[in-house]
Amino acid sequence: MSAVIEIQGLTKQYAGRGALAAKRAIRAVDDLTLTVEEGDIFGFVGPNGAGKTSTIRIMATLLRPTQGDIQVCGHSVTRQPRQVRRVIGYMPDFFGVYSDMLVWEYLDFFGACYEIPPLARKGLIADLLELVDLTHRRNDPVEGLSRGMKQRLSLARTLIHDPQVLILDEPASGLDPRARVEIRELMVELARMGKTIFFSTHILADVAQISTRVGIIESGKLVACGKLEELQKLLLPHRKIELTVLSPVEATLEVLQNSPQVGAVESGNHQPDDNRYRLEFEFNGDDQALSRLLADLVSAGIQVVNFSEDSRDMEEVFLRATRGLVT
Repeated sequence: MSAVIEIQGLTKQYAGRGALAAKRAIRAVDDLTLTVEEGDIFGFVGPNGAGKTSTIRIMATLLRPTQGDIQVCGHSVTRQPRQVRRVIGYMPDFFGVYSDMLVWEYLDFFGACYEIPPLARKGLIADLLELVDLTHRRNDPVEGLSRGMKQRLSLARTLIHDPQVLILDEPASGLDPRARVEIRELMVELARMGKTIFFSTHILADVAQISTRVGIIESGKLVACGKLEELQKLLLPHRKIELTVLSPVEATLEVLQNSPQVGAVESGNHQPDDNRYRLEFEFNGDDQALSRLLADLVSAGIQVVNFSEDSRDMEEVFLRATRGLVT
């Protein structure tokens, strides 16, 4: 896999106000370095004010960095902005000011901006509306669309010139659950079509659902980057296992206590009229060791009803990675 986006020592500093402006300068992005591979769905995560939008606007050639650079498909955003614009589709976190147009006119306008011939635009618009499931709203005013439909139309607009890279700033912000699912499904479909996607979000569930790799930013600095599974292993080294057995439970506890890879064992709520016991424990071994532990339980004659790993979600990884939210 080749690198499509290379962020190298990126810094963006905004001047403060007043007589002490230099001392009040705000560093929104601070020496950021990361790489996005071809075909990635890269989730860029961070709290409000972390530097996500500044990074994306520099990547989209709308801002100039104070230091550093970004290479997109081998083109520098500072030295070759026109070439960068040809290979990216940028979707900001707000819709725009073209609400007096019809849906097809909106796409036709942007097609003309990219100098796509009128006859080619007609078929292209039909294909894009079908892709984002807006064919039935083709002749409707843009201002009459729901927020979710506007987001899908905005995504169609980013595709009008068939870019290699999609840069999406908070694509699911403010959407209801159904619209969020629709946007996620569209992003996955576009990745299948060969697009590389870089999207910022504060919705951690979206990152966990579709991202191939994740970057977590806080106070302008990259605090973690990699596949979600890798970040889980790095930041959450102890696996949490959920176990349900039939009574008696004493034999189960004996097997667990004899395993050096089992940490503290906690009992779940047990009802007197229920012969099932629910236990939770931390485990610091690999999959093979976990499989052996299950085999030991079965060999000891313990009736195992459930043996599963508690899914460590993106929220817990995020909390561990960001200094400001971890005690």
